Amino acid sequence: MRSWRVLMAVVGWLAMWTTCIAAEVAEVRFEKHVRPILKAHCFHCHGEEPNPEGKLDVRLVRWLLKGGESGPAVVPGKVEESLIWKRVAAGEMPPGGKGISDKEKAVLRTWIEQGAKTTRTEPETIIPGADWTDEERAYWAFQPVKRAPLPQVKNVDQVDSPIDAFLLEALEQKGLALAPPADKLTLVRRLSFTMTGLPPTPELIARFAGDNSTEAYSRLVDEVLSSPAYGERWARHWLDPVGYADSDGYTENDRERPWAYRYRDYVIRALNGDKPFDQFLVEQLAGDELLPPPYQNLGSEDADRLTATGFLRMAPDGTGEGGVDQNVARNDVIAETIKIVSTSVLGVTVGCAQCHAHRYDPISQADYYRIRSIFEPSLDWKNWRNPPARLVNMWTPAEHEQAAKVDGELRDIEGKRVAELDGIVKEVFEKEVGKLTDERQTLARAAREASADKRTPEQVQILKDHPSLNVDRGSVYLYEPARLNDFNKKYEKINAETRAKRPADSFVACLTEVPGQKPPTHLFYRGDINQPREVIVPGDLSILPEPATIPDDDPAVPTTGRRLAFAKHLTNGRHPLVARVIVNRVWMNLFGRGLVPSAGDFGMLGDRPTHAALLDWLADEFVKSGWQLKTLQRLIVTSTAFRQQSAVDSNRLAVDPENLLLGRMNVRRLEAEAIRDSMLEVSGARTLTMFGAPSKVNPDDVGQVVIGQATRDGNGILVAKFEDTPEQYRRGIYVQVRRSMPLATLEPFDLATLAPNCERRTSSTVAPQALLMMNNDMILRFSERFAQRVLAEAGDAPDAQVRRAWLLAYGREASTAEVASGTAFVTDQQAHFQKLADAQPKDAKPAPNAVPPLPPQQQALALLCQALLSSNRFLYVD
Repeated sequence: MRSWRVLMAVVGWLAMWTTCIAAEVAEVRFEKHVRPILKAHCFHCHGEEPNPEGKLDVRLVRWLLKGGESGPAVVPGKVEESLIWKRVAAGEMPPGGKGISDKEKAVLRTWIEQGAKTTRTEPETIIPGADWTDEERAYWAFQPVKRAPLPQVKNVDQVDSPIDAFLLEALEQKGLALAPPADKLTLVRRLSFTMTGLPPTPELIARFAGDNSTEAYSRLVDEVLSSPAYGERWARHWLDPVGYADSDGYTENDRERPWAYRYRDYVIRALNGDKPFDQFLVEQLAGDELLPPPYQNLGSEDADRLTATGFLRMAPDGTGEGGVDQNVARNDVIAETIKIVSTSVLGVTVGCAQCHAHRYDPISQADYYRIRSIFEPSLDWKNWRNPPARLVNMWTPAEHEQAAKVDGELRDIEGKRVAELDGIVKEVFEKEVGKLTDERQTLARAAREASADKRTPEQVQILKDHPSLNVDRGSVYLYEPARLNDFNKKYEKINAETRAKRPADSFVACLTEVPGQKPPTHLFYRGDINQPREVIVPGDLSILPEPATIPDDDPAVPTTGRRLAFAKHLTNGRHPLVARVIVNRVWMNLFGRGLVPSAGDFGMLGDRPTHAALLDWLADEFVKSGWQLKTLQRLIVTSTAFRQQSAVDSNRLAVDPENLLLGRMNVRRLEAEAIRDSMLEVSGARTLTMFGAPSKVNPDDVGQVVIGQATRDGNGILVAKFEDTPEQYRRGIYVQVRRSMPLATLEPFDLATLAPNCERRTSSTVAPQALLMMNNDMILRFSERFAQRVLAEAGDAPDAQVRRAWLLAYGREASTAEVASGTAFVTDQQAHFQKLADAQPKDAKPAPNAVPPLPPQQQALALLCQALLSSNRFLYVD
């Protein structure tokens, strides 16, 4: 009885939902409303398989009406007689506890009640892997980019850019406009952090604040775009979706990738040089196919093209490890590479179609394997090359010649060493033989000259009776240790002056194909590599209006040319996804949220564009402007929208609480690397060296990951200790990215998650962030270095110290009240530390290895500096 009441309650509740849905959607149709639900939950068992379960195929309405072994699945107008409804309402379908949502149930019920109608006549048959409906083909992301005319708006005085007109169109419909412009000090700080990831210098602030010309802001934009720090900042934005790491991941060993940094350096150089983004993408997808194998004696431009393919070597890779199923590991590399390419460049989750058709987007399993076929010749799992085997030597011809010369010298030295060592062995043997009688000396010498298998019994016995006669190269040091010690030192020294002349190793981790090797790509049934089905030829997503034609083997290219053809197709200016995805990422990193907030997923489960016409206008403008990233960024940052205030008023908050319409600037917390970089900058500690191998990270004696080389402790465990070297103070872009070892000073501030890549970072506010800023050793060191800088630049007067610290940390002068409170704090703390120092016994001895305390004045100032670095005003940009 109780279960009956529960069932009636559920039915009644669903009836209420049905009423609500009916109000929202006047007519429910199969193609638009019901098919997406069945595709997500039912197609994989009742449609996509060759033999549908229960002989029920739910992909067409007429097949639902026909039904399967249990009879018709749908009876139009009769919900309670429809078998599909009974199973869904009872929670029996889909099986496995993954039920359909209440809203989806309401849609299904309403559709049946309204007669199970379709929008159009259904096709006679379904083409496997391309059964897309008109609704799917009409989805916004798969439509060609269309440049809309500029909207006519009321607040024309706020239009400094076409961008402003598009934003104002939506704002004015809600009775809003753009916010007033931000003041100069806010603007210079915003622009500096956004474009370089560093706070503005006092000199830059003073120069911009004192420039009252109409070109002042334009000059400021040009200055930050030309800064070397620009490439470092925007490289980080690209390396996130690429999944850049200096280690392989996959297993607990997390083996290092010693040459991955060359790809990072390529990205920085390309962005600083404003390399056209279409060329940037082509080089990363197929730079090797722009060059003739075997990739020797490359000039700098060709070396960059080869290095760029490191983009395709960023996936976690366990193929160099033991103890893993190599076939699985190899196919995982391919799968993760496809995920990285598809989310970073195409903005769709192609990887979701590896085992079956995508549950939400019009991406078939065949589509997935068409894209896999593009990369299969370079990632041939049947003829795999593990990571070391993929390295290409970057020596110049002169360096090759020098290395060969040095190797010859080393061989000669080794020959001399062995000959001299044999002479010492012979001398020692003669000394030992001299201890015997003349007769036995003759026998001993004969025994030594004979090979072991041809010695007479007498010879064997004499060597057994006199073990000291068995001296050889390995044991001679036991007879004359001092002489052998000097001998070894001599040759070690000779080998070291000689090895020093050999060029340092220089490799690039890249992706290449073996000419003539063209493996077939099979569709794996349910993604199982042990169940290959039909051969799939290379191609693009079939839903696109102009799918790519990818050659199976391009005769004009020494390798297959598949990746090169694909890259050129993506950058032909007509692809509906690529330019939209790139400009959306740029917008996201300028405003804190993309015009499509789900930057790596433009599909059905992703967010819809908040300003679709603006996104298309920017995409079209980007392509027409030669794919120049800096041109696009200059266009955006000179808009009224970027230069507006971030202040919130009650009216804007009520109408647009999430600021989706961008009627004000978003306040954003700095990313993890930018927080550390900013502390390095204001403290004057930042190492300016660009490029090169990363600063290594390792766990310290308490398990925190720090910057430093590791040595083994008494228990044989690798432990790193703080070393005050330039490596300690490099920008975050140059700190080693170990998948298993995130740097302790960065981890709490939402580092990029590399599984396999980071489509969009989160921004959280949690207690560990505050605890780190209070207690972390490196934060304390940054504060002390900050205090040292302030003392050097402001002198001993506390009020001058406060003013200088304020300007360095916040980019603006401290108010009278702030100077007064800061001065009082420093004065009080200095007195406190002086009192502690005076209380110490004069003859007290410091503990072993103890760091001597700073002078009271500097301790007090360091506390103020730490408070400034920990404040929201420092950590956030408005």
